[in-house]
Amino acid sequence: MTAEFDPEPVLAETAHRPIALPAGPWLGQQQWLDVLFAHWRVDAAKLSAHVPAPLALELADGAAWLGVVPFQLQGLRVRSLPGVPGATDFLELNVRTYVSHAGVPGVYFFSLDAASVVAVLGARTFFGLPYHRASMRREVRDGWTEYRSVRSKAPAVRFAARYRAEGDVCTATPGTLDHFLVERYCLFTVRRGVVTRVDIQHPPWRLRRARAEIGENGMARPLGLELGTAPDLLHHAAYQPVLTWAAARQPERG
Repeated sequence: MTAEFDPEPVLAETAHRPIALPAGPWLGQQQWLDVLFAHWRVDAAKLSAHVPAPLALELADGAAWLGVVPFQLQGLRVRSLPGVPGATDFLELNVRTYVSHAGVPGVYFFSLDAASVVAVLGARTFFGLPYHRASMRREVRDGWTEYRSVRSKAPAVRFAARYRAEGDVCTATPGTLDHFLVERYCLFTVRRGVVTRVDIQHPPWRLRRARAEIGENGMARPLGLELGTAPDLLHHAAYQPVLTWAAARQPERG
């Protein structure tokens, strides 16, 4: 994979989006490689206590969902600028759920662990995202990805798993649980009651079913939740080019 991609085909493919592209120019680009989507059903009452107002927790198939998503990030850079040394290619591990604001569906991150100090500081400063520095390792052996993460500051939140893709490549059908979980085109943050939205654009996810053997999973313990090592649903994606826009403060409702 190259560190850059042509953004024009990505911008041109929009029929799958549930929301329109932002009016302004995109700000940055990045690529996601070897992505595992591991999802657990979670009691909505327990999870909603951790979702700040005025965001609304979204449910699907009778439950709230918590995702743990490890991947390799490559080619991170701001438009028309070269990549920043130490913040271009690194491992990342997200813990996320699914919310809406003013009728717009999106993602809310409880945590984002990354193996780059520069990326952690930048994301916290410019996007208000809850990034954490972590010691992370990824190796591919005999078709399996072995992935390990230990958060650097106490408590040392840990994740260790190996996973691989299985079956044919497909895209998620609108209205299905698969589509609900992966086809999201913005993320929200909330600071002192003010909602900020970051829009993203990418082609539809090219998914395969996945198998995962999870040895350690403390990613939800800061929320007072134990996910265990047996996800309810697993997907894998080999590659995804992504464009991002600047964070935009959302108008207050009412």
